[in-house]
Amino acid sequence: MTSRTVTLLDVARAAGVSKSTVSDALQGSGRVAEAPRDRVRAVAAELGYRPNSAARRLRRASTGAVGLHLPATATRLDYYMNLAFGAVERAQEDGLDMVLLAPSGAAGGRIASRVDGLLVIDPEAGDSAVPGLLDAGVPVVTGERYLGPSAGPSAAVVCDNAASLTALLDHVTERGARRPAVLAPSGSSAWATALRATARSWGLAHGVEVALRTVPFTATPAEAEETTRARLTADPAVDAVICAPDGSAPGVLRAETALGREVGTLGGGGGTGGSNGTGSGTPPEPGTIARSGTPPEPGTIARSGPGLLVAACVDGPATRGAEPPVTAVDLRPAAYGRTCAELLCDILADRAAPDTVRRHAWSLETRASTGSPG
Repeated sequence: MTSRTVTLLDVARAAGVSKSTVSDALQGSGRVAEAPRDRVRAVAAELGYRPNSAARRLRRASTGAVGLHLPATATRLDYYMNLAFGAVERAQEDGLDMVLLAPSGAAGGRIASRVDGLLVIDPEAGDSAVPGLLDAGVPVVTGERYLGPSAGPSAAVVCDNAASLTALLDHVTERGARRPAVLAPSGSSAWATALRATARSWGLAHGVEVALRTVPFTATPAEAEETTRARLTADPAVDAVICAPDGSAPGVLRAETALGREVGTLGGGGGTGGSNGTGSGTPPEPGTIARSGTPPEPGTIARSGPGLLVAACVDGPATRGAEPPVTAVDLRPAAYGRTCAELLCDILADRAAPDTVRRHAWSLETRASTGSPG
C-alpha cells in the first residue's frame, strides 16, 4: 500500500482486528494483550503506517509543543546545553516546539494544558517538581531513570553509567595506578547514584581501596581543586583522580600543579621521565620522593613528587582544551538529547509504547592526562 496513505482501517483489516483495537495497541492504551498488540505494531510497521499528525492534534487538542525540564542547578553546564540543542533539533523534525520549563516546575495540570509531552532530564528523587511532572497526564520521557516513587508509566533513555566509571577505573589501573580517587557527585539522580555505588563495588571487586569523595553535582573547578588538594595532601599515595562533575577537571589539574605532581605519568616529575605522556616512567619506591636531575627553568614549578593520572566522567571543552588534555567519557549529549526527543515523538505519534526504554551509548576518549597518546 505505497500509492496512498495507510490508514488505521488498513492496519485493522490486515491484522484481522477492529479499528479501536489498532488504535489502543499503537497508543499503548486500552486492554490489548501483549500478543495482539505486538502483531498490530508489526503489521503497522510492515504497511508503513504513520499517524496523521494534524488529525491527531485535533483529536487531542494538541498544543504542538513539548516541555523540557532540566536539573535546577545544572542549566549552566555545557553538557545540558548541548543536550537541549539536540532535543530541540529532533522535536522540530516532527513539527514540535520545545518549551524550557522553569526549574521550580509547575502544577501538573497547568503543564499538561500547555504541552503534548515532557522530557525530564536527570530527575532527582529529591526534586519536588518531578512527581507532578511525571503525573501531569501527558506522555513523559526521562533522561535516565527516576529513582523516586512515580504513579504513572514513563519512558526512558538510559546510559550504562556503572560501565562508564568502570571503564575509567580499569583504564587508569592498566596505566599503572594502584590508589585511585573518585570525586563523585552528590544528589539522588540515577547518574550520581550509579557513580558512587560503582566506585565502591569496583574497589571491593578488585581488592583496591578507592578514595571516594563526594562533591556537589555542579562542582566548580575551584571546588574540585580544593577537594583534590586536600585528598592528595592527606593521602600522597593517591596516584589517579577521576572527577565526575562536568567542567571540574581543570581544578584537579591546578591542584596537582600546586603540589608538584606530574600529570600523565606515574614516574617522577620534572625531568624527561614523564613529560612525553607515555606513562613509561618508573614509580618511586615507597617512602621516597622522585627527584629530577635537571633544575627547573626560572619561573617554573619544580615537580618533585610522584606522578598522577587524571580522568573525567564527562567530556567537554574543559577536558579537551586542558593542558594536558584530559581522558574522559564522551556521553554524546547532543545525540542523547535527540534520542530523548525522538522517543517522545514516537510515543506521541503512536510509534512506541509509553513505557519504552532505549539505550544510549558513550565512548571513552583517552588522552595525555592518563599517559595515553589520544
